[in-house]
Amino acid sequence: MISTSEQKIVDAAIASRRSIRAFLPTPVAREDIEALLEVAARAPSGTNTQPWKVYVLTGAVKERLSAEILRAHNDPEGSKKHVEEYPYYPTRWVTPYIDRRRKVGWDLYSLLGLTRENKAGMHAQHGRNYTFFGAPVGLIFTIDRIMEKGSWLDYGMFLQNIMIAARGRGLDTCPQAAFTPFHRIVADVLQLPENEMLVCGMALGYADPDKIENTLVTEREPVSGFVKFVEE
Repeated sequence: MISTSEQKIVDAAIASRRSIRAFLPTPVAREDIEALLEVAARAPSGTNTQPWKVYVLTGAVKERLSAEILRAHNDPEGSKKHVEEYPYYPTRWVTPYIDRRRKVGWDLYSLLGLTRENKAGMHAQHGRNYTFFGAPVGLIFTIDRIMEKGSWLDYGMFLQNIMIAARGRGLDTCPQAAFTPFHRIVADVLQLPENEMLVCGMALGYADPDKIENTLVTEREPVSGFVKFVEE
C-alpha cells in the first residue's frame, strides 16, 4: 500500500501531463530515456505479449525525418499521396466529440493569434508536429501487423506510462497521431521491417515556459458526465 504522500505524487504526475507544443533544445540524457521506458514497460498487456516497439530519434536522423515529412506536408498533392494506414479518428463526427475537437483546436489557434482565414498559418502550425515541436527527442512507436485490437489497447497503456514517467522526471511530452499519414516516409528513413506498422510519434523534452501555446490546459468532463454507478 502506498502512502498518502506517494499517492499525491502519482496524482500530480497524471494531472500535470499536457500536450506540450514548444520545447527547449536542452538535451535529455540517454539514461533518463532508458529509465522511463523501462518503467513504462510495466504496462499490462494481454498474456504479457508486450506489443510495443520504440525508436528513439535524436540528432541527424531526427532532422532527416522531419525534413522529409515537412517536404511532403507542404506538397499541394501531399494529402492524396500520403494517407494513414488505420483510422485514428471517426469518419463521421457527432456531438459531443466534434465539439470538443473544435474547441481545443480554436483555443490553441486563438493563443497563437491564428484566425479561421489564416489557412497558411494553421498549415504551418500543424507542420510543427513533424519537427517534434522542437523537442530534442522524437519517439516513434510501431506494432507488429499480426497483432489485433486488444494489443492496441495495451499499447495505449504503455504510451500513457511513458508520459507519466516523463512527468516524474520533470520532462514533458506530446503524443502525435499526425505522423500516421506519412508512415511510408517513416518506414523508409528508419528502415522498418515490413511486419511493423506505425502507431504514432511522440515529442519528449523540457517544455519552453515562455511559449504561449504551452499555457493551454484542455478541459475534462466531470466524473458525473461519463460515469454511472450501478447499484442494487
